[in-house]
Amino acid sequence: MFTTRQVTATAALLATALLLAACGGEKESDEAEVAAGRETVDAMTREHAEDTTDPSPAVDISPAREVIADPRMPYAESGDQLVYGHFAAPADVVEPLPAVILIHEWWGLNDNVRAMANRLAGEGYMVLAVDLYNGDVAESREAARLLMLEVVEDRELAEDNIRSAYQFLQTAGAPRIGSMGWCFGGGWSLNTAQLFPDELAASVIYYGQVTDDEDKLRAVSAPILGLFGAADTGISVESVEGFRGALERLRKEHEIHIYPGVGHAFANPTGQNYNAEAAEDAWRKTLEFLGRHLSSEGAAGS
Repeated sequence: MFTTRQVTATAALLATALLLAACGGEKESDEAEVAAGRETVDAMTREHAEDTTDPSPAVDISPAREVIADPRMPYAESGDQLVYGHFAAPADVVEPLPAVILIHEWWGLNDNVRAMANRLAGEGYMVLAVDLYNGDVAESREAARLLMLEVVEDRELAEDNIRSAYQFLQTAGAPRIGSMGWCFGGGWSLNTAQLFPDELAASVIYYGQVTDDEDKLRAVSAPILGLFGAADTGISVESVEGFRGALERLRKEHEIHIYPGVGHAFANPTGQNYNAEAAEDAWRKTLEFLGRHLSSEGAAGS
């Protein structure tokens, strides 16, 4: 027969054990994410071995209509410093517009990404191109590697940055918000869908790091558009098919397109890997997807 004191002590020990087990599980999960992130950094370093920071032909295409832009829009804080993004919107619209959190490639928030933000805004969106590097822009592969690695090692800062971006666009009156990014930013577009599992209206992933971990994807409700290259050795077809399989098993709304014969960064605003045919088709698919899920007409019919 147990005394009340023994029962209480046993319950306390059990609760402590469960708490420690949970913390241990979280630590293992965090360590696994960091390890996967480091592997992606290594893969991106290989993929961009011969690349440059020159603008790709993607940035030569002017917006479909006039836009207004602020290249230094404060939207977040990091420590005691403001973080500035690039904000763009159509010049001729005053009503609340759907919005996109645009996440830069591994080079950082450079002028090429700003040009793509303007191009997307010309399609009828408020666009906030965020800065996950806190003002730094890489001019070399080595610098890009270090900047991306810093985000991998301190994921919470980047998550807070994305949360601030979402809140900024909410405050601006956006009725629906999506995310989009290339390369490093493509992985963070998926991360954004995980950060806002019930709120994000759409997520566009251009050859970013993906996962087949159903526990991480289970809560995501945003429709996903994934655009990948069959010749990409950094984000392999095998990993993409694993991602697709997990989404199918979870019955998540998604579109995955794998372009034959093209490699990593085939649609990047920056670099030498641009493939015009694949990039133009991917852009068309992106606009159709965002139109279905962010516009008032498309969202009402979905």
